[in-house]
Amino acid sequence: MRLVFAGTPVFAATALAALHQAGHDIALVLTQPDRPAGRGMQTQASAVKQCAVANGWPVIQPLSLRLDGPHAQDAQAAQQAIAQSGASLMVVVAYGLLLPAWALQSVALGCVNVHASLLPRWRGAAPIHRAIEAGDNHTGITLMQMDAGLDTGDMLAVHTEAILAHDTTASLHARLAVAGGALMVQALQNLESLQRTPQPTEGVTYAQKIEKHEAVLDWSLAATTLDRRIRAFNPFPGAHSALNGEVLKIWAAEVLPFAKSSAASGTLVHIGPEGLDVATGEGVLRLTQLQRPGGKRLSAAEFLRGQPLQAGGRFDLPAH
Repeated sequence: MRLVFAGTPVFAATALAALHQAGHDIALVLTQPDRPAGRGMQTQASAVKQCAVANGWPVIQPLSLRLDGPHAQDAQAAQQAIAQSGASLMVVVAYGLLLPAWALQSVALGCVNVHASLLPRWRGAAPIHRAIEAGDNHTGITLMQMDAGLDTGDMLAVHTEAILAHDTTASLHARLAVAGGALMVQALQNLESLQRTPQPTEGVTYAQKIEKHEAVLDWSLAATTLDRRIRAFNPFPGAHSALNGEVLKIWAAEVLPFAKSSAASGTLVHIGPEGLDVATGEGVLRLTQLQRPGGKRLSAAEFLRGQPLQAGGRFDLPAH
């Protein structure tokens, strides 16, 4: 099938590569403009643009698709490029721009979105993070015929994926990216026969964009809640807390079953090569992978070799 593809991050590039490998004709690629990224804040092309350039596919990077906005010229150019592409379907994966009515109607078969949740749960920007943070046992991929709402279109196909006990956003993202591409390829083999199923009206939740301030750990919460947040915010924005005036990133932890402590929340109650045990609002959390500012991620044993600590120290509690 001749396709227009709209997407930006690695998750989308994985689906784009799968479509290409399955033999589909990529007529045009839409992706976000190049932006500063990384420690040096060097301007970088998106993962989707890099994939498109490597394969010689036409790429456009409009700032907006609104024909009546300040970047109307960008939108008009995109409208013309899609019309001239000869594509019959647009595949949209984590693009990052809202598609107005003209874009949804710009190709004969409309726009199909690959969304990383079991809709209608976790509509919105950060479905993988929020599923882990909430303690969900399962998530998945939903293929959706896009409409004018935010992830409200009819469902075409669903893949369910278990969330494992030690899954981070990074590990779950990697599995769902592959599953999303595979489900889209499978759907295109029999697109006309897919049943369009309206989303249930019950069970709707929204996965709000991740804000950096959320990653400051509040030790008054339960150990299970903190463990989920650490995994949800790995790799971005990275859960962290201040100890002895130094902000430490905390990349991995485990809840100590049946462990209790009468110490104040945030207190280091035991320190050993296996981890740093911290009293929380409910239970004890063992920190097993940490990072100092400017340093590398280290196991607890490696971390302690560079900075011996004593039990009784206390992580800062966030200001409320």
